[in-house]
Amino acid sequence: MPRFATGKDAFGLSDRSGFRYRLRDMRQEWNGLLVGKDEWESKHPQLEPIRHLPDAEALRNPRPDTRTEPAVASIMGINPFLSSGSGSSVISVNEPNHGRSSGDIVRFRKCSAFDGFSVDVLQSDSGYSITVVDTNNYTFTVSSETANVGNKTGGGNIATAGPVTLEN
Repeated sequence: MPRFATGKDAFGLSDRSGFRYRLRDMRQEWNGLLVGKDEWESKHPQLEPIRHLPDAEALRNPRPDTRTEPAVASIMGINPFLSSGSGSSVISVNEPNHGRSSGDIVRFRKCSAFDGFSVDVLQSDSGYSITVVDTNNYTFTVSSETANVGNKTGGGNIATAGPVTLEN
């Protein structure tokens, strides 16, 4: 079986520069090139990126939020109020997808007067108990004033409806 010579006096040519070096002084790089001591370079760390594991997404002991969201005032459409007949104190309110129930107390803010109902009456500090008609409409009854003409819309452009407990 053949053996390699010791090569103590042998020379080799650098794969990078072509310069002549003693074979025993040459080194092999990570990419397989045989180069002299002064040309040798280690492998750059960026060529072997560190493998990152994915971030954990699940929580060990989750605690669901059992608190409820605070009630807020909702902005109603333009002229959301509709008076019933002449001399009636019932007002219908159009508030799409209101999510309210009959008996809820609703306070109206930023209203405009219409059909004989004053701003002070519409914006009563104690609010009004409502009766739900459908998912978009409900009614309430004013105690001190009545409609002049009836079947009139009004209430203004920026009227809001919300709970009594909200600040102005």
